[in-house]
Amino acid sequence: MTTATDVTSLTIAEAAMQIERRAVSATELTEAYLARIERLNPAINAFVTVTAERARADAARADAEIAAGDHRGPLHGIPIGLKDLYDTAGIETAAGSKILSGRVPEKDSTVAWKLAEAGAVLLGKTNTHEFAWGTTTNNPHTGATHNPWDLDRIPGGSSGGSGAAIAARLAAGTLGTDTGGSIRIPAALCGCVGLKPTWGRVSKAGIVPMSWQFDHPGPIVKCVEDAAIVLQAIAGYDSGDFATVPVSIPDYREALGRGIDGLRIGVPREEFFGLLDPEVRVAVELVIEQLQGLGAEILDDFDPGFARDQTMLAWQVCVAESEAYHAPWFPSRKDEYGADLQETLSLPLPSAKGLADAYRAVYDIREGMRRAFERVDLMLTPGTMRPAAKIGEEQVDVDGHMLSPGAAFASMTMPFNIGGAPAITLPCGLSSDGLPMSVQLAGRPWDEATVLRGAAALEAALGRLPEVEC
Repeated sequence: MTTATDVTSLTIAEAAMQIERRAVSATELTEAYLARIERLNPAINAFVTVTAERARADAARADAEIAAGDHRGPLHGIPIGLKDLYDTAGIETAAGSKILSGRVPEKDSTVAWKLAEAGAVLLGKTNTHEFAWGTTTNNPHTGATHNPWDLDRIPGGSSGGSGAAIAARLAAGTLGTDTGGSIRIPAALCGCVGLKPTWGRVSKAGIVPMSWQFDHPGPIVKCVEDAAIVLQAIAGYDSGDFATVPVSIPDYREALGRGIDGLRIGVPREEFFGLLDPEVRVAVELVIEQLQGLGAEILDDFDPGFARDQTMLAWQVCVAESEAYHAPWFPSRKDEYGADLQETLSLPLPSAKGLADAYRAVYDIREGMRRAFERVDLMLTPGTMRPAAKIGEEQVDVDGHMLSPGAAFASMTMPFNIGGAPAITLPCGLSSDGLPMSVQLAGRPWDEATVLRGAAALEAALGRLPEVEC
C-alpha cells in the first residue's frame, strides 16, 4: 500500500495503476499534493490560485466512480495544474496580468474540458510570465516563480509555474502553452519533460493567446510516458480552433517500448551548436554517443532546412499578432502592464511588405523543415543554451557572451514553433552547480509517436534526475 507521504513521487502512469487497483485513492493522492502546495508554494510561487475545494470534490467523485466500476482511464483521479491562460469555468483566468485580473470565464477551455472528462482533479492555476511574453516567469503582478533546484534562479517561462510545480512535486501533471519554447524551456530548466505537440494537434480554444500562428498547448510532466498519457487525452479536432484538423490519433504509449534502433537522427550543428554553455555541450555530446550506442543512425552536421535569420524574421508575425490582441488595452492602459511587456508592445509594427516577408519566412521554414524530415526521423539539439539563470538578471552569460534571457533560453526551441513540428525536452544530467541540463528531440508534423519513442528510449538510457529536496 502506497502511503500518503510518498505518493507525490509517483508518475502519472504509476499513480494511475495504484488508483485503478485501489491501492491508493484519488482523495489520498489529492490531499498529499494539497499538503505540499500549502507547505512549499509560498517559497516557490508555482500556483497563483489553489482550488482546494474543487480538487477535493473532483477526487471524491473520481473515487466514487472507480468504486462503482466506472474507471475512465489513466488520468482518472490524477491531480493536475493548469497554466493561468486556460479558461476554467467559475475560476479566475487572468493570464498573469493586471489587465485581466478578476476575469472569471463562464466555460472551460477545450483542454480543461477534456481533462475533466478524463477524470482529472484540478488543483489550481499555475503562474505565468505576464500574458506569456517571456522566458523567466518573473511576473510584476503575481510575483516571480522560483526554481525548486535553486530558489534564487528562474524556472524558465512562460509556463514557469507549471515547470516548478512538477519539479517540486506540487502536481502529478501540468499544462503549459508554448509559443517560442514556453513548455520546453521550463521543463528544461526544472528537470522535467515538456512536450510541444504539432501545431493543430491540440485545441487552443479558450486559451488566452500570445500568437494564433505559433501557440501550442501541451504537458509538463515527470516522465515521457506521462507526456504520452496527457497528449492522448487532450489531442483531437475541435471546431472551435481553426488550426485543428481531423486526423487520426495513434496510441501514443504503444510506441514507447520500441527503442531507437534504426531511427535516423539529424544533428544540426551549424544552427544549434555554435554557442553553448561548455557543460551543456559536453552533456549533449554524450547523449549523441548514447543514441549511437542504442542503434540510432546519426547524421552529423545535418541541414535542418532553415537558417537562424529566417526565424527572427518569422518572429515578427508573433509580435504583430500579439499587438493586435492587446490593441483594446494598449496603449490606453499602458501603465497596467509590466515594464518588459510595455517595451515589447511598443515595438514598431512591420510594414505591409515587412509582414508579408515575415509570413513568407514562416512558410519557407515550414517547407524547409518538411523536406528535412524526409531525410531523418528526428532532430536533436540542446534544450537550452545554458542552465537556469539568477532571478532578475537582465543579461545572462553563455560561455562568455552576454545575452538576453530570451536569446539564451528560446534560441533552441523557437524554430519548431514556427515550423509547427512536435518537440520534446528531457533532462540529460546536472551541471556542476547542481542545475538541470536538457536535450531536445523534434520530429515531423503529426508524428509525436516517434518523438515520444525516441525520448522514451533516451530517458531509459539516461535515467531520470533525482527528486529535488524541498
